[in-house]
Amino acid sequence: MQMEFSGKMRTPDVRRLFDMKDVILDQSWLAGAEDFDLYYMYRDLSLSRADKEKLLQQDLRYDITIIPPNMLGCEYIKTAGHYHPLVPGGSVTYPELYEVIEGEAVYLLQNQDLSDVVAVYACAKDKVLVPPGYGHITINRSNKTLKMANYVARNFSSLYDPIREKGGGAYFFTRDGWIKNIRCPKAAELRRVDAPNSSSLRKLGLAKGREMYPLLRVPDLLDYLTKPEEHLELFAGLI
Repeated sequence: MQMEFSGKMRTPDVRRLFDMKDVILDQSWLAGAEDFDLYYMYRDLSLSRADKEKLLQQDLRYDITIIPPNMLGCEYIKTAGHYHPLVPGGSVTYPELYEVIEGEAVYLLQNQDLSDVVAVYACAKDKVLVPPGYGHITINRSNKTLKMANYVARNFSSLYDPIREKGGGAYFFTRDGWIKNIRCPKAAELRRVDAPNSSSLRKLGLAKGREMYPLLRVPDLLDYLTKPEEHLELFAGLI
């Protein structure tokens, strides 16, 4: 599914059902299902050559992901889920900044030892920061297409195995509500929160009603995405 961005048609990376067979809750449904497209990832976007240069200088990438509404058996459609690696030479993992452009999302965030698991509910214009140390799964919980953007450091590979090896996240979001993953018996009780409010966003240079794309043009504003160890105070209290 191509998407127009900055007057050009962009071709996505596509995640299909069978790519995610190891993290689907409803395996009986999966056994009879045919493969199909789940969601579309448009990576490394920019509106101009000057913007692309600014992204490269800051070691950042701007992406858009589109998740059409669907059900995976009893479970709402979701992304595969992953963690981020440590910043080279440091003890802090890379964060990631999301913005809901259209639709509704639930961001399931879980730290490495599952002592904290959080469902962040977000609607159009909301921003959600995945803090260091947390893996994340995005769920489209509505009957509308979810379109979201993200800023993330451009030069690392995401870690999919920790979630894949557990058969999914610590919790699954289904028609009947949240179901705990039986392969994560020690996971903390799920916390449910709304996306950060305006006062919390302000310290990140964000505002709910203002799109985040232009942030790349403000020098050093997004440094916390590539140098999180220098900005740990920014992550406190966001989830």
